[in-house]
Amino acid sequence: MKEKFTNKDRKVCIMGGGSWATAIAKIAMTNGRHINWYMRRQEQIDQFKASGFNPSYLSSVRFDVKKIKFYSNINLAIRYSDILIFATPSPFLKQHLVKLTKSLSDKIIISAIKGIVPDENMIVSDYFQKYHDVKEENIAVIAGPCHAEEVALERLSYLTVASKNLKLAEMFATRIANSYLKTSTTTDVRGIEYASVLKNVYAIASGICHGLKYGDNFQAILVSNSIREMGRFVDAISKDDERNIQDAAYLGDLLVTSYSKFSRNRTFGSMIGKGYSVRSSQFEMEMIAEGYFGTKCIKEINEEYKVDMPILDACYNILYERIAPNIEIKVLTEKIR
Repeated sequence: MKEKFTNKDRKVCIMGGGSWATAIAKIAMTNGRHINWYMRRQEQIDQFKASGFNPSYLSSVRFDVKKIKFYSNINLAIRYSDILIFATPSPFLKQHLVKLTKSLSDKIIISAIKGIVPDENMIVSDYFQKYHDVKEENIAVIAGPCHAEEVALERLSYLTVASKNLKLAEMFATRIANSYLKTSTTTDVRGIEYASVLKNVYAIASGICHGLKYGDNFQAILVSNSIREMGRFVDAISKDDERNIQDAAYLGDLLVTSYSKFSRNRTFGSMIGKGYSVRSSQFEMEMIAEGYFGTKCIKEINEEYKVDMPILDACYNILYERIAPNIEIKVLTEKIR
């Protein structure tokens, strides 16, 4: 067992072809390592091989394609890999796995997915355990604060690796650390995963308020209330895990997602605040704002826990009940202090 989590030569496979997957691949290739890389579309792979960069995302990042083995067949990618890093948007995870015939039970699963599995209303680690027989000790998750665009620019960034198996977390954290990426570890898997879902919801709220031209003063109140709301929820749903909600994986990730120009959830919310419909905002962005799906999932989960979550409720009312943003946020301003 010890060798399984300390062997740095185990083959890594990036699962996904988007911006975050591309950033993770850049990190995984630190120190000249070879990787496997699964993408669903063969034409994307062909263009990548020809150009030396991902033609669809973070095209400024150049790769030595001689050190990458590409796969469009998910079962072959898994067969020849030991560590699978999933970096797909959460709404597409089930679609990626629909053709899966190869067992994942003997693989190490690293989730870089900052979302929840729709329909199932499950965090990714629970989903792999329930539907793919992956042992809890073989699963780790990655949390920010860390935008793919800043990784591409090699700006100093921080990641937290969480696993119930601390040896696994430490092995992977050591493997990906480099001159511009600092890492830390924790065992709070559920807390970090739910926080990653909620920070996207709150970033949408922040964007909506920005679009409505609320100022910095209110944004500060909104975000300070958001972290308290997040803390109440994760403490209710994961009582046995120790955490400091002010740590980087919670507060830090919330801040960068709520304020950054790179935040697609904030951008999505801003468009809603400016008067775009949900559908037109999604169409214009051409990228997935995972907080849209997370809002509905957490709302439904909270029917059991009944945590006081006025910001989540406001987002739900705007996105799913079609309440006018200016009306709903005005109501919210009377509920938070």
